[in-house]
Amino acid sequence: MEQKNNLVEGKILNSLLGLAFPIIMANILQTMYQLIDTFWLGRLGANAVASVSLSFPILFLVLSLGGGLTLGGTVIVSQHKGAGDQKMVNYAASQTVFVIFFISIFLALVGYFLSDPLMRLVGASPEILSDSVTYFKVSSWGFIFLFMFFVYQSLMRGIGNVLIPMYIVLATVILNLILDPLFIFGYGSIPGYGVAGAAIASIITQGVSAVAGMWILFRGKRGIKIKFSHMKFDFPWIKNLFIIGIPSSLDQSSRATAMTAMVMLVTSFSSDVVAAYGIGARILSLVIVPALGLSIATTSLVGQNIGADRIDRAEKAGDLGALIAAIGLTFLGMLLFFFAEPLTRFFVPDDENVIRIGAKFIKIMAPSFGLLGVQQVLNGVFNGAGLTTVSMFISILTLWIIRFPTGFILSHKTPLDYEGIWWAFPISNALAAIIAFVYYKRGTWKTKQPKVFNFE
Repeated sequence: MEQKNNLVEGKILNSLLGLAFPIIMANILQTMYQLIDTFWLGRLGANAVASVSLSFPILFLVLSLGGGLTLGGTVIVSQHKGAGDQKMVNYAASQTVFVIFFISIFLALVGYFLSDPLMRLVGASPEILSDSVTYFKVSSWGFIFLFMFFVYQSLMRGIGNVLIPMYIVLATVILNLILDPLFIFGYGSIPGYGVAGAAIASIITQGVSAVAGMWILFRGKRGIKIKFSHMKFDFPWIKNLFIIGIPSSLDQSSRATAMTAMVMLVTSFSSDVVAAYGIGARILSLVIVPALGLSIATTSLVGQNIGADRIDRAEKAGDLGALIAAIGLTFLGMLLFFFAEPLTRFFVPDDENVIRIGAKFIKIMAPSFGLLGVQQVLNGVFNGAGLTTVSMFISILTLWIIRFPTGFILSHKTPLDYEGIWWAFPISNALAAIIAFVYYKRGTWKTKQPKVFNFE
């Protein structure tokens, strides 16, 4: 059944959960791409897996740029939708698609022609350099399709339609599961392309999702109708998209670089500590999925209600989202706390020292997961109000001003040793939640929304 796209009336809880669940499921499904690639490439050998894994930091930075700008489209479209201005919903959507299309072409060209120096920059050794460059070159052309689906997904989220994007992601994950071995190993008249085959399979699935998304938008039967006549350079409008989107891009990219910095801090200790950190980071990445799902749902809900001049309802959505995140993720954290050892043992069944260190990391970090959820949801409120710079500053403050220095000082200047890095996570989560909550309760976000209605 098609979800109603009116989020400015009815039960807030139903709207919030109705948005969040499909978004969370779509995010989980999207993580399957990497797992499927890793599974099949593992059959080629360790070098094949390493050559692809090496490109992930660069790919993540590229995706951060696209993700931030598409969030700008989400905010603008959601506020127009809440105001009941369908004409501007369509215009804003058309402009967002137009701008992101040109950005994706630029990034595809940059990725293709700079693939060799980029792979050398991230440390590709001679035995994997050729494969990593080939994989990145092929993957670069997929940026165009990838960004087009991202923009479709973001625009649909802006109007509250989150089911169809989830179904498309599900279909493409299944397709990728079939195409990966076909192009990696070959079959019949189709030759095996090895590492490049994984990139070819991904481009095909990304192409299918992008074509499906654009077809839905041009057809105009699902709440948004984009038109070629609206796709022109409207520089005042583009400026506003960048004002909202660039801070979000910086927010996401700062997370990637901060995690890299934490890895560098961890690698100054033994390999057992590095392995334990890797396990804890995987657990954290799983917890982030529902937190981000609630955050994105809150962004859409708050954006529409601000557009409809329902500030009271936007605040209730923020309150409820933060409460759900606090209770739900604290409960999840407690489960992870009590099952920390068996979880760690699942990843490294035969190394007792890594199990001990990894379980300690999870036990120290897990009780603060509710606070992490609160911060993410409140960032969603600020994004929905168009104040993406606030979310950016909170993230940079959390990761670079609090977490990394705390981890360094506690691990190098106190008897805690490597456990000081573990304690940096709950400390930064707690301080970030407090800072976000204080700013949220000040209410500044209710009165300082960008003027998204003045683009005509």
